[in-house]
Amino acid sequence: MPTQKSQQNVIDQFAALRAKVMRQFAPQIAENPRIAESISATIDQLISQISADDALHPAEPGDALAELIGIGPGSGKDLGDAQIPVAIQQYDETVTSERIVAMAQLYYIYQHEQLGVFRVMTKLQQLFRAGAVRLSSGEGAYHLYQFDRRGVLRYTRRDRFAAYCRAFGYCAAPPPAGAKANRDFHHLFGHFIRETALFWRDKRVSEVIRERANDPSFGSIATVRRAGLDLRNNLKFSSYGHINVLSVEVMQLLDEAFRILGTDDIRRLFGADTAWDVIEEVLTRYYNESIETSPRQRMAVAGREILSWIAQPYILETARTQFESLLVSVAEFVEEWLTSAESLGAVDPRKAASVVEWKPRAVQA
Repeated sequence: MPTQKSQQNVIDQFAALRAKVMRQFAPQIAENPRIAESISATIDQLISQISADDALHPAEPGDALAELIGIGPGSGKDLGDAQIPVAIQQYDETVTSERIVAMAQLYYIYQHEQLGVFRVMTKLQQLFRAGAVRLSSGEGAYHLYQFDRRGVLRYTRRDRFAAYCRAFGYCAAPPPAGAKANRDFHHLFGHFIRETALFWRDKRVSEVIRERANDPSFGSIATVRRAGLDLRNNLKFSSYGHINVLSVEVMQLLDEAFRILGTDDIRRLFGADTAWDVIEEVLTRYYNESIETSPRQRMAVAGREILSWIAQPYILETARTQFESLLVSVAEFVEEWLTSAESLGAVDPRKAASVVEWKPRAVQA
């Protein structure tokens, strides 16, 4: 366990070493600023190693205090002789990837729920039972019957809406008894997307106006990392319980719904070419809704990719070059989500680029 004097000596030595190395490699750093990043990362790693070694040899309980207040044979002569820990254990930023991926799947499902896929299936079931449409014994009719019969085994509409409220704070129905709505998700998700989009816009601008395009951009990876870690910790505490199994089951339900909507007899019934055309036709004919299938579907795809990226350990990378190379995989999805959300009013126009407060949408049965 180091004393206050020894700890200060170590800090001063590393500060002097950092300054000496930077001066020595100044010409190379001027040509390639990434060298300075590599040097700083190496020194920070050495300091972290000293902290780790210190944690392996803790002082006996009470000994450090006894030395500090002058009790016992090992008491210090002055304040600098007192033992002092380098640091306490850092906050654990690691999470179980499987649970965050399940949240990404649930977000994908939520956007399709908002889009109206399951309401279309409900309307088709009502029309089929009432004999109000020309469906009888075709492939679509038979699978629609099976879809109806298996409904008693699946999570209900109320269960899905309660999960959306608990996981994302999108509460068109109250959360389950004893659960709390995740009201912070919408803000944190939008904040991470804005910071990521801003980072890549700054990088593109810096590549255009500067001579050396490979130099570090104007964007700060620290703000992106912090926004990503805040979002991931929020998802961490909302992903327990039945979210995993529910997302798997409802994804199967969503896939089955599209298979039914894409059958020949149901597409002919509405003069449609694809399952998406059937959805749009039912929503406009029976619900009198404006069409928003394209932006909603792209928000679902982009949002799932972004949250799946958050589930990986990429956000813990501190080296700028490696972080940028990992972040580029979601750069286009971030811009696509923002553009689609703007068209739906989920965020303010690009000049303001702030997230609008989520408001529950009236959903017809």
